[in-house]
Amino acid sequence: MKLAQLTYALTAGFPADERFALCAQMKRAAVSIPSNIAEGAARGSKKEFAHFLTVSRGSLSELDTQITLARDLGFTADTQAIEDQVDRVFRLINGLVSSVRAGHETNPQ
Repeated sequence: MKLAQLTYALTAGFPADERFALCAQMKRAAVSIPSNIAEGAARGSKKEFAHFLTVSRGSLSELDTQITLARDLGFTADTQAIEDQVDRVFRLINGLVSSVRAGHETNPQ
């Protein structure tokens, strides 16, 4: 959720002509990350949860790429805080995927 908030704050300073392009794409990816985690957790099966976690990680990879592109295009200069949060979320999701998959192998549902 914090990453989505940081994304909205970062994109608020983008040029107006990017509002419906890169800006919107970044917001969609950022919202997709916690949304897929929530949906997967609600599914009730470890296999489905692991699947939605990997979808979430894919959205995180998209956002990571888009942040780099925004910086390289000069839309923002300071991306350190959001890049740090992206790294943190990658670690958290990877740990959760490993944990869920390990639990799935020993206790399938």
